[in-house]
Amino acid sequence: MKKIALSFLVMLFVAGIAYAKDYEVKKKAGDYDVVVKIDKNPPVVGDNNITIEIKDASGKYVTDAKVKVEYFMPAMPGMPAMNYKTDAALSGNEYKAKMNLSMSGAWNIAVKITRGGKTSTAKFNVDAR
Repeated sequence: MKKIALSFLVMLFVAGIAYAKDYEVKKKAGDYDVVVKIDKNPPVVGDNNITIEIKDASGKYVTDAKVKVEYFMPAMPGMPAMNYKTDAALSGNEYKAKMNLSMSGAWNIAVKITRGGKTSTAKFNVDAR
């Protein structure tokens, strides 16, 4: 009986990993509503695909902006700060980019949206494993 129960728990755990949702965060950046999704939850050391959805105040998709993703880890004892930037490319109604997180730990992410000469920023943090 214990083996059956243990097997059932292992199956549930594996199924949960297989169907885990993307990491998702919703933020305001100026007048924009921004939804950021990362394909791994939690984000991992190495490549992570990021998708950014931007809507204006009327709820329409913004597809004419320049979007840049800046991600960094602050300096720690014996280690300098790590700063990276990548441009996000428009694909349909979303902007897509790839972040390469070089080590585990807390990362600060800023999505910078430039449209009409004005830049708005959505900031959030992730903990890479």
